[in-house]
Amino acid sequence: MSKNPAPETFLNSFADELNNGNLSYLLSLYETDACYVSQSGEIVKGQENIRQILQRFIDMKGKLETSVKNVFNTRDIALAISEWSFSGIGPDGKAVSLRGKSADVLRQQSDGTWRIVIDNPWGVDISR
Repeated sequence: MSKNPAPETFLNSFADELNNGNLSYLLSLYETDACYVSQSGEIVKGQENIRQILQRFIDMKGKLETSVKNVFNTRDIALAISEWSFSGIGPDGKAVSLRGKSADVLRQQSDGTWRIVIDNPWGVDISR
């Protein structure tokens, strides 16, 4: 991956690294005070809390597939709209199959790289 990838490349690398179980790399893609929006609409803040969520996906030893549909950006802020699917094995041994349309906010850093500010994998399908 190039040093300063476009947001689309950045988001595709997220799926690759989740599938490889590379938690430390995944966390480096988030700003320190980033937030994650759960399917129920709960907002989880900070890398340490996001670490726990990502670890649960890695533990399912599944496969994440993403398709970036649109990226809208102005200067250093981007809104990325993607479709994704995830299949794995839950802690109870049963198959897990999830899919959604995400709306993620990214910020370009001073070195040109992108980091996630808001990770909303459920987009508008939050069940609040």
